[in-house]
Parts: sequence; C-alpha cells; structure tokens
Amino acid sequence: MIIGIGSDLANIDRIQGTIDRFGDRFLKRVFTNVERATADYRMLTVETYAKRWAAKEACSKALGTGLRMGVAWNEMEVRNMRTGQPTMHVTGSAAERLARLTPTGFDPHIHVTLTDDHPWAQAFVIIEALPKAP
Repeated sequence: MIIGIGSDLANIDRIQGTIDRFGDRFLKRVFTNVERATADYRMLTVETYAKRWAAKEACSKALGTGLRMGVAWNEMEVRNMRTGQPTMHVTGSAAERLARLTPTGFDPHIHVTLTDDHPWAQAFVIIEALPKAP
C-alpha cells in the first residue's frame, strides 16, 4: 500500500547560485557526507546536488511534513545502489515520522526517481508499506 507520495522540481542554476553564495555552509547544512562525496566525484556536480535537493523536498512531502515539524535536510540521504539506482535512507526525526506512518505488521520502502534537463532537476518519491515476511 502507498503511504506517501512527493515530487519536487528544482532549478539547477538556483542551486549553483546558492552554492556560490554560501559554499560549504550550505552544503554541510543540506547534504550528508555521502551525498557530498557522490556529487564531488561526478562531472555534473551541481546537477547531482540539485537532484538530491529535489529528492529531499519530495521525501519530506511524502512523509507529510514538508521541511517542518522537526524533519531536517540531513536526515534524508540519497544513496545509489551498485546499479546506480537511487535510494533514500532516513534517520532521526524523518525515520521517526516514517515509523509513525507505517502500519503495524508492515515494512516501509522508499522509492526514488531522479532526472535532470538543464535548468531543471526533478525527483519523485513514493513510500510504500509492504507486509512483513512471515
């Protein structure tokens, strides 16, 4: 069963401007060490950051909070599987909110898709609750 859906569209040039203006202060407030390492490794660094920004916004919407009610940017982390597929890992207040949303007897699964086409980066997040294995 689907327990949350969120989407977001981010402007890559706006993210670039924010990075230019605030630098590491912005990056450390919003992105985890894993996300910063991933972006720094890639040729399209700003596009990588913009997609992750959009994913965090989309995840917060899927959690039903937006970036309010105690859910922080760095409590949502986009990771990539070996195949390159993005995944979302939540900690802290975001994980607590996810646990409250998930019905008893179910496990939450967060699905993420990311795309960009300059000047836009887009993300969709679907939170699904699947029955626990017997």
